Amino acid sequence: MTPSTAPLADDACYLALKTRDARFDGRFFTGVTSTGIYCRPVCSVKTPKRENCRFFGHAAQAEGAGFRPCLRCRPELAPHSVVWSIQDASYILAHQAARLLDEPDAWPGGLPSVESLAARLGVSDRHVRRIFETQFGVSPMQYLQTRRLLTAKQLLADTALPITQIALISGYASVRRFNAAFVGHYGLNPTQLRRQGSAPSDQGITVKLGYRPPYDVAAMTGFFKKRQIHAIEFIDEAAGATKMGRTFRVETGGKVHAGWLLASFDESRCHVALHISDSLREVLPLVIRRVRAMLDLDADPQAINAVLHDSFPGGDGLRVPGAMDGYELAVRAVLGQQITVAAARTLAQRMVDKLGEAIETPWPGLTRLFPAPAVLAQASGNTLGQLGIVRQRQTAIVGIAQAVAEKRVQLHGGADVNATIAALKELPGIGDWTAQYIAMRALRWPDAFPAGDVALHKALGVQGQKNPAKEAEQASLAWKPWRSYAVIRAWSGAMQPSALAPATQNATEFIATRAQPARADTLKRSIKP
Repeated sequence: MTPSTAPLADDACYLALKTRDARFDGRFFTGVTSTGIYCRPVCSVKTPKRENCRFFGHAAQAEGAGFRPCLRCRPELAPHSVVWSIQDASYILAHQAARLLDEPDAWPGGLPSVESLAARLGVSDRHVRRIFETQFGVSPMQYLQTRRLLTAKQLLADTALPITQIALISGYASVRRFNAAFVGHYGLNPTQLRRQGSAPSDQGITVKLGYRPPYDVAAMTGFFKKRQIHAIEFIDEAAGATKMGRTFRVETGGKVHAGWLLASFDESRCHVALHISDSLREVLPLVIRRVRAMLDLDADPQAINAVLHDSFPGGDGLRVPGAMDGYELAVRAVLGQQITVAAARTLAQRMVDKLGEAIETPWPGLTRLFPAPAVLAQASGNTLGQLGIVRQRQTAIVGIAQAVAEKRVQLHGGADVNATIAALKELPGIGDWTAQYIAMRALRWPDAFPAGDVALHKALGVQGQKNPAKEAEQASLAWKPWRSYAVIRAWSGAMQPSALAPATQNATEFIATRAQPARADTLKRSIKP
């Protein structure tokens, strides 16, 4: 039922609507002709009659047909529909265009235009319009307009931010234009919607973020907890409620914003409650987008599992852990080269304690920020050496920090993947493994594959081959375009022993051996299911 690739099967959509199946949340929306409202498949209202339902693949299509978003199920909370293909060039280009429009990091200078979008993709603006309308049924600017309005709607309902500020951070140049767009699309002004919103919290800003099940929350939090650096992050699993807190710094428009966030999982409702400090309100849409990327909330398990389930039957709920800050992830990846996760965590802890900036938060476990790029770019060998970092890693860390500080490398979901991987590999001490690892977690590339990883070789049963990297690469072709997810599942021990002919190692043996040292430029990572 992927609307972007084929016409929606209306009867199948209606069945999912009747059962309120959360697996299809965000994959289609239902417009109800008797009310003029469009809803998510999980909406709790009485199911409308079949003859009154129209189905749309995207919120922009529903709004283009004249429907208003439901105030109960709130379409802005639905996970985004991220579909990847390796077949049709126009399909790939259209979805890459949509991906760029969804990434605030991709446009640090302001909102994109069709011309700037076309320039990023290397095609004409006419071609972008044509393929976008063919794939999505709306123009790029209509798609962007819907995203902006739904972002504003979420902030109106969930926060106490002034309407003027909501208009500006949602991408509108003036409150007048914001009001006109809101009334024109939704038939009510922003103040009327706010009266129906939830009460604001006493401190900070709270919003909700949806995701599609299955989602292995324990595996995701276990991954982050194993790599936890005190003072900048914590994982709290007390009283059956899983919470993740951390400090965060973001630079946009030449201005640096720093603060904290707390993410709480509500597995029964398939959403994450995100609590954000007031200091980050000006970049709230960007923070929301990065949290969605860090927790991989937009993944489509049905599409991924259709390719990977036979090889990894125990990993249907696993996601690819992302990062709030790609620069931080890259530095921590270098620190982990050739050593265990625990040893890498120790080095990172020393770095934060020595070079991290102090910050005030309501949480005793959050007191520092990760060292800024400008700080590590100027760090001396003596300073880093005192932390226990060897000379080769010192050079790599300083090189990454300088490249990020000088904006020669962009490490976020809106960056050009191939160009960024090439730029990373030109830096000293950065090989293919590290570049692929960064692409997987920081660039959010679903098809990254660190073919030279020793732990991956053992999981695939090719470690005894003459060229295990080549054998692993060949085996991975069956998992395109979801090889990042295949890597996570292999590292976790979720692989079916008979999935590959040479695979003789079972999951228990893999878990027992995954802490052995790896060769140069090999970072060993694992998720505990």
